[in-house]
Amino acid sequence: MYLLRSILLITLSSFFAWKGMAQTLTQTIRGRIVDADSRSKVADANIIIPGSSPLIGTSSDSNGNFKLTGVPVGRQNLRISLPGYEEKLMPNLLIVAGKETVLEIALRESFTGLKDVVVTSRPDKSRVANEMAVVSARSFSVEETKRYAGAINDPARMVASYAGVNSDGSGNNDIIVRGNNPRNIQWRLEGVEIPNPNHFASEGLTGGPINALNSQMLANSEFYTGAFNPQYGNALAGIFDMKLRTGNNEKREYSFSAGVLGTDFTMEGPFKKGGKSSYLVNYRYSTLAFLDQLKIVDFNGVPKYQDGSFKIFLPTKKFGNFTVFGLGGRSTMKLENFDEIQEDKLLEKWSQTSKLAVAGISQYLPLNDNMYLRNTVSFSNNGSKGVSEQPVDTAGFREYFNANLNNNVARVASTLNMKLNSRNQVQAGFIYSAYFFDFKSKYFDEPTQTYITEQSNKGDAGLVQGFVSWRWRITPQLTLVNGLHTQKTSLNDQFSIEPRSALRYDFAGNQAVTAGFGIHSKMDALPNYFALVNGTTPNSHIGLAKARHYVLGYENKLSKQLFMKVEAYYQDLYNIGIENSKTSTYSLLNQDELFTTRALVNAGKGRNMGLELTLERYFHNNYYFLVTGSVFDSKYVAGDGIWRNTRYNGNFTSNFLFGKEFMLRSKNGRNRVLGVNTRASFLGGRRLLPIDLAASQAAGKAVYVEDKAFEQKNDDVFSINLGIVYRMDRKRTSHEIKLDVQNITGNSADIDYYYNSTTGKIKSIKQLSTLPVLSYTINF
Repeated sequence: MYLLRSILLITLSSFFAWKGMAQTLTQTIRGRIVDADSRSKVADANIIIPGSSPLIGTSSDSNGNFKLTGVPVGRQNLRISLPGYEEKLMPNLLIVAGKETVLEIALRESFTGLKDVVVTSRPDKSRVANEMAVVSARSFSVEETKRYAGAINDPARMVASYAGVNSDGSGNNDIIVRGNNPRNIQWRLEGVEIPNPNHFASEGLTGGPINALNSQMLANSEFYTGAFNPQYGNALAGIFDMKLRTGNNEKREYSFSAGVLGTDFTMEGPFKKGGKSSYLVNYRYSTLAFLDQLKIVDFNGVPKYQDGSFKIFLPTKKFGNFTVFGLGGRSTMKLENFDEIQEDKLLEKWSQTSKLAVAGISQYLPLNDNMYLRNTVSFSNNGSKGVSEQPVDTAGFREYFNANLNNNVARVASTLNMKLNSRNQVQAGFIYSAYFFDFKSKYFDEPTQTYITEQSNKGDAGLVQGFVSWRWRITPQLTLVNGLHTQKTSLNDQFSIEPRSALRYDFAGNQAVTAGFGIHSKMDALPNYFALVNGTTPNSHIGLAKARHYVLGYENKLSKQLFMKVEAYYQDLYNIGIENSKTSTYSLLNQDELFTTRALVNAGKGRNMGLELTLERYFHNNYYFLVTGSVFDSKYVAGDGIWRNTRYNGNFTSNFLFGKEFMLRSKNGRNRVLGVNTRASFLGGRRLLPIDLAASQAAGKAVYVEDKAFEQKNDDVFSINLGIVYRMDRKRTSHEIKLDVQNITGNSADIDYYYNSTTGKIKSIKQLSTLPVLSYTINF
């Protein structure tokens, strides 16, 4: 209660504070300059605000630290230069009055390393911080997650605007990359694999309507869509590599947000004045759940969730820097389904509970100026429980379905990074994951009037991975990355050796061609291994699913602010789990259920091919735009030997994003900005697995016409999202009011359908209807 009163007092006082004379609001930019390869400190780098008058600038000290004071609030460019390193430009940093901007800036040593050589590097989002990543990579900032219309401060929603990435239009965070099953995405946090970080998620799935990781916690992160560099394993479709920012170690700062999706509070600062350690903590609670408890809202199926995350930075003199991080979330929902005609007749009670917990500690240990070791130990827990109850005449309710899937994972990882010189970098490491699971699931079978147990297993499994990667800058224009990834699971005898190679050739000063190849593999979701089929677990030893990725790309920096990228790809999937039947069309490439109870063999195949286009105008002169488009084809072959469309073969995706900021006249010492952002999307629909209505009614559950699998397609999905943001800076606070409207035109495509066993009818699922999301944020 004390904390709530304090927040309200600060918020109110910030609005009715003394209105002084108009003045230029300023803030501080500070941080540290490091070498991109060795992560060692870089002294004497020059950091300036180009075009500032008088010039605002400074140099990094002997520890690489720098501080710029008196930087005007608003969008600023930052230029960093040092002879022997490539000059770096960081454009359009958003400087707000209520929070210092703290950066870690990595400089890349020039090819020759000569002290009298300076090479200018223009901004390019296809060049990520990971120097080993050459193809199919994209960096993004937390500011973009807040700016893009439809993203709702959620990075998972934001990447749906990228070329080659698709969603189903339901509002779920499923990420469909290049026609692959979203199950084959890997989520990472602070360099380690984590469970699905979405609320209302289920074990083995990767989507959910709301991400548990608040964007207030994120630093610049990376997204990969194919031919991953050797350090990444246990994924076939894509890598979502998220990083937490480090808290301010000089000044305590706070942020409070209230909106439709949640109410949250963030605080950061030093543990003691003058110290180098810091903390960053966030907690969020469902606004609708809060209003439900106050009896202000009352409707069926109120989503209730809460989450928290933290990062603690602890530098030492002898043992390097330690980082302690964590993420946790819990979500629940209860629904009651009533008859469409007899509206007071209750047909089903459904409840779902999902939980997530991640905690870890990592160490950055410099061995010398050109070599460091990064060690990480982490533990995660995730689980989901779903229960369905249906009425039985006058005898009350019978439990028709109950699935309780829980998984714990302990991980140990270590990576050695060696910078041999400005032209060569080597990276080697290993990862061991220990799984401890408890799976239970049963359903009531109508024809036999008995319960069928599908999961009843408590056990463990292991996965060990190793990798080595070498980046060789052959010439200033030509870079080659070669490496090897290996992995082995305790569930079978298969040992996977996965060579990877990629190159980049820059020419004509503003153009580049890229190419990449890699073999990748993935262990399936554990519930698939231990599903019961006639009392046995026939899938307990299925092998790793595999894919060969081929990528060819072309890039052109058409101007300082305009960038074009074209990428073609081919993915050859093999060793895929399919049903052990010569007439079956079932493949794990199409799986959307929690787990399968079919006996599987690793004899399936698949192929994905496509062409992607990105045309991006970086934010400059108060506006930006992004145009992305993809045409693709996704096919598979199962036991019947016939090549068919996969469930996710929508054939095309297209997006157009545009945004502009209007600088409003400053008044009474306030800086005011109005931003308008929009996104128009047109996406190919998912494919259909037809339902046999008569057979489903007889069986009391969905029965599919599998010999016609995915021949027909759901409706294509069109939507327009609109975001309007009003930002105001005062001397010590910054305020932001944002309205993000999903599907503003109210389009209502059929994106899927299902058999409702309580009504005996087939029901369609519509795309997400018009949804306004209003939020208010104050930084102080």
